[in-house]
Amino acid sequence: MWKRKEKITYLGILFVMLLGIHQAFSQKDSIKLNHTLVFPVIAKSIETSWSFGMAASSTFKFSKTDTISRTSNLQSILLYSLKKQFIAAINGAQYLDREKYILNQQLSYSSFPDLFWGLGKYAADSSVENYTFNQYYIYLHLMRKLSRSIYAGLLFEFQNVMDVKYQSGGLFDQQNVTGRYPYRVSGLGFSFTFDNRNDAFAPNKGYFAQIYFDHFDKLLGSNFNYTNIVIDLRKYLTVYQKQVLALQAYSFSNIGNEVPLRSLASLGGANSMRGYYSGRYRDKRELVVQAEYRIPIISRLGIALFCSGGDVGNSFSDYAIKDLKYAMGGGLRVALNKSEKLNLRLDYGIGQGQNNQGLYFQLGEAF
Repeated sequence: MWKRKEKITYLGILFVMLLGIHQAFSQKDSIKLNHTLVFPVIAKSIETSWSFGMAASSTFKFSKTDTISRTSNLQSILLYSLKKQFIAAINGAQYLDREKYILNQQLSYSSFPDLFWGLGKYAADSSVENYTFNQYYIYLHLMRKLSRSIYAGLLFEFQNVMDVKYQSGGLFDQQNVTGRYPYRVSGLGFSFTFDNRNDAFAPNKGYFAQIYFDHFDKLLGSNFNYTNIVIDLRKYLTVYQKQVLALQAYSFSNIGNEVPLRSLASLGGANSMRGYYSGRYRDKRELVVQAEYRIPIISRLGIALFCSGGDVGNSFSDYAIKDLKYAMGGGLRVALNKSEKLNLRLDYGIGQGQNNQGLYFQLGEAF
C-alpha cells in the first residue's frame, strides 16, 4: 500500500448485485435445510488497484428434526489484484446437536501490503510507512453448552507471519517493534459465553456476552509468550416495529512484554470504528463502544446508522476521554436470504481527520 492515506473504495457493487444476488432474488425464500449463494466480486482500492475474485455463503442445518439450533453458516472469499496481492479466507459458525456444541472458525492466507503509523494513540498521520508480509492464520473455537444460553469453550489460535519487508531505519526500527521479522505464534485458551440471541446473522433481541483468555507460549511452538484477553458485550433491542438497536462494548487486551505486531490491538476496520483504516492505531489494548440502528425500508432493502468511540493504549491508565477517537456513518442493507436474515451491507464511515473515511462492502452485519 502506498504512502497516500486515502480511503479504501470498493467498486463493482452493481456488478455483484446483477450477477450474484440475482440468483437469490429469482428464487422464493422458503425454509431450506441448505442454501448456498456463489457470486463474483470485482473491487478496486487505492492500495490494490483492481481486484477480482469469488465469494460464497452457505447456510444450513445438520438435522431436519433440530428445531432448536440456529442456522449454521460458512462463508469464503478469494481475491487477487492486479498488483499480485492475494487473500483466501473461510469463516463461519456451526450449531450442533440442538446447540449442545457451537464451533466457530477463521482460516485464511494473505499476501497483502499494509500501512503502519507507529505504536500508540498519538501516532501521527504524517508518520505512515509501507510494509508487506505473508500470513497464515487459524482460529478454532469449540463451545459446549453448560445450561440454557451458557457455554464454556476451548480455543486454538495460530499465526505464521512470513516475508516481512519494511523501511529500514524507519518506525519499525525506531520503535523496536516486536514482530518486524518473520515469526509465528501459537496459543490455547478457554472462554465463557452467554448467548440468547434469536438469530445468528441479524438478531433483533437478546444478549451476547463473552470473555476469553488465550495464552501464547513457546511450549506450544510460539516465538513469544503473552496472554490475550477479550471481552465482548452486545445487546439487541426491537425499538419500533422491525427497527433494531444494536449495542456493543468491546475490550481487547494483551498481557506480556513482547506482543508481536499482528497480535496487537488494532483500531478500525469493517466491523468496528468504521471510517478508520484497520490498524490506524495499534497498541497492547483497545476499548471500543458502538451502536447501530437498523431500519427495514421495503422488501429486501434497509438502511443502518451507526456511531462508535474508542481508543488504544499500552495500559488501562492510558485511556482518557480527551483522547477518544470517534466515528459515525450509515449504509444500505440488501437481504440475500430473507428467511435467514443474511444481508449484504454497504457502509460509509467517517472518523476524525480528513483521511479517516472509508466505504465497506461486506456480507453480514458488523456485530
